[in-house]
Amino acid sequence: MTVSSETAREKLLDAALMHVPFDGWSEATFQAAIRDADLSAEVARSVCPRGAVDLAMAFHRRGDLTMRERLAETDLSGMKFREKVTEAVWLRLEAVDDKEAVRRGTTLFALPMHAADGARLIWETADAIWTTLGDRSDDVNWYTKRATLGGVWSATVLYWLGDDSPDHMATRAFLERRIEDVMQIEKFKAQVRNSPVLSKLMAGPNWLLGQIKAPTSVRRDDLPGSWTSPRN
Repeated sequence: MTVSSETAREKLLDAALMHVPFDGWSEATFQAAIRDADLSAEVARSVCPRGAVDLAMAFHRRGDLTMRERLAETDLSGMKFREKVTEAVWLRLEAVDDKEAVRRGTTLFALPMHAADGARLIWETADAIWTTLGDRSDDVNWYTKRATLGGVWSATVLYWLGDDSPDHMATRAFLERRIEDVMQIEKFKAQVRNSPVLSKLMAGPNWLLGQIKAPTSVRRDDLPGSWTSPRN
């Protein structure tokens, strides 16, 4: 029976998760997943050319998708914006049903040859949160929001991995502190914009940053956004 690429990848991922706690996201895990999923090696390699690395990325993206679905079902109407962001990050953590798989993934993507993949996944998570929350920024803020939230997400995951408090409440408190730190930065930026002196000093840099635009609907996969050439 012929299966789609997505179905084959999902079967491999489900099968791999049984082995990750013991062998990590490794070739041994990938080979075991092929056997357990009852797929041919050719099909497995066609959907995961890099083996377990691609499965680790699929596992992370599955969490992003779950977060999107849960966030869309959550009533955020009575929350302040910082609370919405906090809730989104928390839902992303709760989307993880295998903490050891995340721990092993953190180790994998800390390796120099996979660091770029890890950074890309962090960016995708931050983008998924902002997009689901309705972010409409189309300038340099599109990038700074995702970069800042990516840092919050990374720090929170590392804290969460070592947290054994009931219901991970220590992690929740840590997350809220990090979001508060970000809000303080936003307050400072607003003060600069409203200051007669500082706003003039920043006029040049702000003009330059204003030429940076968010990605368009048609984009290259190897570039995060676009640059608008200054007009004369």
